Amino acid sequence: MKDILQELEGRRAEARQGGGQRRIDAQHAKGKLTARERIELLLDDGSFEEFDMFKAHRCTDFGMEQDRPYGDGVVTGWGTINGRMVYVFSQDFTVFGGSLSETHAEKICKIMDMAMQNGAPVIGINDSGGARIQEGVASLAGYAEVFQRNIMASGVVPQISLIMGPCAGGAVYSPAMTDFIFMVRDSSYMFVTGPDVVKTVTNEVVTAEELGGASTHTRKSSVADGAFENDVEALAEVRRLVDFLPLNNREKPPVRPFFDQPGRVEESLDTLIPDNAHTPYDMKELIHKIADEADFFEIQADYAKNIITGFIRLEGQSVGVVANQPMVLAGCLDIDSSRKAARFVRFCDAFEIPILTLVDVPGFLPGTSQEFGGVIKHGAKLLFAYGEATVPKVTVITRKAYGGAYDVMASKHLRGDFNYAWPTAEIAVMGAKGATEIIHRGDLKDAEKIAAHTKDYEDRFANPFVAAERGFIDEVIQPHSTRMRVSRAFASLRNKKLTNPWKKHDNIPL
Repeated sequence: MKDILQELEGRRAEARQGGGQRRIDAQHAKGKLTARERIELLLDDGSFEEFDMFKAHRCTDFGMEQDRPYGDGVVTGWGTINGRMVYVFSQDFTVFGGSLSETHAEKICKIMDMAMQNGAPVIGINDSGGARIQEGVASLAGYAEVFQRNIMASGVVPQISLIMGPCAGGAVYSPAMTDFIFMVRDSSYMFVTGPDVVKTVTNEVVTAEELGGASTHTRKSSVADGAFENDVEALAEVRRLVDFLPLNNREKPPVRPFFDQPGRVEESLDTLIPDNAHTPYDMKELIHKIADEADFFEIQADYAKNIITGFIRLEGQSVGVVANQPMVLAGCLDIDSSRKAARFVRFCDAFEIPILTLVDVPGFLPGTSQEFGGVIKHGAKLLFAYGEATVPKVTVITRKAYGGAYDVMASKHLRGDFNYAWPTAEIAVMGAKGATEIIHRGDLKDAEKIAAHTKDYEDRFANPFVAAERGFIDEVIQPHSTRMRVSRAFASLRNKKLTNPWKKHDNIPL
């Protein structure tokens, strides 16, 4: 018996070594952690339960049968984050460069199936050279099996991808279908075709970092939701994100202890809006002053900065925030911001996370590039996302809410539950100057008359009271009481029940 136990420990020690000490040292030399070190940092101490430690590949071509390391380049299992269960897989670059084989894919599929069955998030740590070429189509089939599970799990359990090394070719499509993607600066990249192929086909010379690095995907492509300095920071931030999310689509998000007064008054908010309507201000200041302990987890902070998305807590409960940012493009909606916000709203709706919308939007960004790029259809994505959402929706209009953008930003007409406005709100079809020049175009040559008409228009429409008269605004509130009013609104909506008509699925304007 003792010999058998010793053999087991010996095999376990061999499996934990992955590709061997030399390759582990090479991984560390690049500033990267090993697959197992990453799991240890991600999960609570001692909580990891591993599956398929001894699984090995079955390939016999190209002399592969001579080298069959345990685990086959991926560590899989489950554990807890702050006591709540998650499933995890972590690709091991020290074993065949983390490449995906048939058995490697089987291990990932097994834990994804278990996550679906048991209702817990899946966190994938990607560090792989792509498909294992020696296995040919069997490797491609393995990718497709993983993709199918990503699709089935979408909207059922949260899926989070960490890119902590190369991720190329077919490997990028699995993370692309997950809910959140986080990258590590200078050590991770994603692309469908690498720099060498790009040079051969298009004659463009580009580095891996320029083509698919963290900066590219967080600022230009919107593929990634955030980038961090190193593996340790990325794993810590994912732990923080998981704390905001429910385990699955049948559970409510977790309620955390909070040490902040729900009725806290913020007098400084009474002077947040500048006297000059064209002067910007930072909407993040309002978000921090509404949130419990000023804690805000921003999503896609470096992309489409004219709209802000992320998570806060109110009375310990998770809330998704969508807010126009007057500091960038005056807070206008455009193609990128519409897509960014629409995806975030749909995630919140899928997982029963209430949505707070903070509005200061002068309209959609004009211009040929926007029209040629399809701003009509992209703007409709955000409109559609808000309109189909059945979660509690609370909206606060702080300043401008003009034209179609007023409708799009969680208006009462899109089944907003509580629609508040500050006294500084201006709700109208368009700004006073443009409206006056259309209504009174016969007086355009008379500057005095135009000035008087503009003043009349501002007096009539540059306020929230016309909308309030019609019931489109439920209440005009004092800015300093915003946290209290919003907290009470969400508290009253905790038992909200709203269902959409039966359908196989909708056809969102993609």
